[in-house]
Amino acid sequence: MSLRPGLTATVTLLVTEADTAPALGTGDVPVLATPRIVLLAERATVRAIEGEIPADHTTVGYRIQLDHLAPVAIGEEVIAEATLESIAGRRLTFRVSVKRRADLVAAGRVTRVVVDRERFLSKVTGTG
Repeated sequence: MSLRPGLTATVTLLVTEADTAPALGTGDVPVLATPRIVLLAERATVRAIEGEIPADHTTVGYRIQLDHLAPVAIGEEVIAEATLESIAGRRLTFRVSVKRRADLVAAGRVTRVVVDRERFLSKVTGTG
């Protein structure tokens, strides 16, 4: 693996009605839903380490610590950024943020674990 702290990536989203709390069933205010923010943050973490782990391995979510700080309206663009902050064995911890223009919308940390894809799937299917 060529993982190292400092790897970073961004993911952009133009907020649509499908991204809102009512559409996802998490509220009744038509603003960017917290679950979509979590998804964006996780996508950025995955993108930050693309090509940096062996092809027969992947990462899976382990812990999400995220503060949703500001609402975002339909039609606005947000950018999620993830930076690999630390590596502890197979655990990768990323610092994540989501911004709208200069405003901080969400911030926190996401931890993912490097796993052998085949071994992991065998546990899920009961064949391992």
